[in-house]
Amino acid sequence: MANSAVRPESAPAPGDNYVQSFARGLEVIRSFNAQAQQQTLSEVAASTGLTRAGARRILLTLQTLGYVDGDGKYFHLTPRILELGFAYLSSLPIWNLAEPVMERLADQVKESCSAAVLDRSDIVYVLRVHTHKIMSLNLGVGSRLPAYCTSLGRMLLAGLSDAEVEDHLHASDLEARTRHTLTDPAELLRQVQKVRAQGWCLVDQELEEGLISVAAPVFNRAGATVAALNISGQANRSSAETMQQTMLPALREAANAISMMLRSSGGR
Repeated sequence: MANSAVRPESAPAPGDNYVQSFARGLEVIRSFNAQAQQQTLSEVAASTGLTRAGARRILLTLQTLGYVDGDGKYFHLTPRILELGFAYLSSLPIWNLAEPVMERLADQVKESCSAAVLDRSDIVYVLRVHTHKIMSLNLGVGSRLPAYCTSLGRMLLAGLSDAEVEDHLHASDLEARTRHTLTDPAELLRQVQKVRAQGWCLVDQELEEGLISVAAPVFNRAGATVAALNISGQANRSSAETMQQTMLPALREAANAISMMLRSSGGR
């Protein structure tokens, strides 16, 4: 479903420190997704809460800049839009250094490996190394998943204070993705506290039936959790106990190696 452009009450009012037209332009970009790869002017206006005139001005501006194209009726994003996302990745060269570490880990455990960061109540993938297709979802760099039901997400939430975790959970749509998914905020907070104490996180089939994943934190020079690394596998190949006993040590070693790279590079 496309995002709404209606400004939340907590958002700043238009003024010197908040450019409303720019914010609306970003909402138009975000309105395109896997379910809305092409949209008419009316569809963009409806999905963003803009008037047709406002949506038209933004779409034509984006088209002039090369980020959007169309055939006169339908608009779609162009590959140039990737510049915006890769600007973030290129500003964090640590992931270029981390990729060989993750490739060795994936080869060692024969399972897929991913790295992600926290963005509000979601995780965003910044690097993925595939060995098997383990999910029905087609995920790549830049893909988002809810933090509350993923090992990467709970590991990242564990780096926050309890009050911050509660705020993130309050902002999340705590739906039951499977029959195993935890949706009670109090129980989720207890799970995050457990993850924080033990220093790793295992999630067993809460995001998708048959999917098990285990995650470990990546720390910066200040000791703050800035990313998380995980291994994902299928329950019919590796049980949760097997992943914990045989794969978690290698995962933690890889996460520590990346943390050391981050510290030596002076990264944040």
